[in-house]
Amino acid sequence: MARKLKTYQTSLGFFDQAIAAPSMKAALEAWGTKTNLFHQGVAKEVDDPEVIAATMRKPGVILKRPIGSNGLFKEHADLPTDLPTTEVRKGRTAKRPAKREPPRKIDDKEARQAALAFEREQRQREAERQKEEAALAKQRERRDKAVAKAQAAIEDAKREHDKRASTIEAQRAAIDKKSQAEDARWQKQKQKLEIALRRARDSRG
Repeated sequence: MARKLKTYQTSLGFFDQAIAAPSMKAALEAWGTKTNLFHQGVAKEVDDPEVIAATMRKPGVILKRPIGSNGLFKEHADLPTDLPTTEVRKGRTAKRPAKREPPRKIDDKEARQAALAFEREQRQREAERQKEEAALAKQRERRDKAVAKAQAAIEDAKREHDKRASTIEAQRAAIDKKSQAEDARWQKQKQKLEIALRRARDSRG
């Protein structure tokens, strides 16, 4: 069963914003904030029949009007032409609002229809969020695969380098061994030849 909607209002940026939602939490989510604006006193539940009627016609949709004004809440509002005065901040308006016809009261049938419309809006918003998350997940997956591939290439290259370096080191060790053996052979041969040379010189004398 669809939950009954209530109308909530806050001021963000240059606009007053109002929305029909089933709870304060749902309103905060729609406004895109994790800060509890109700606890801070900058958001409230609205009892103005005109504002309620406007939001119930478009449940789940954020309606706006220039901040500090008494204009109608709309889905697409113009920027404020005048910033709020001190009188506005004290709860009084600098301009006397024009008289309007009293809003028609919303009956139970319209309230139920508004609640159902809000749920449809929420489902659509959730579907869009899931679509965005799926796209981000695919992007992360592609990035992770690219990183893994590059990392694997580095590791393969390092293993190849280590293998070649090991082969070169073994060859160097073998050459050093041969060099040492050659030096030993030469020293031994040189010693014999020098002895033979000395004997030859001695016999000549």
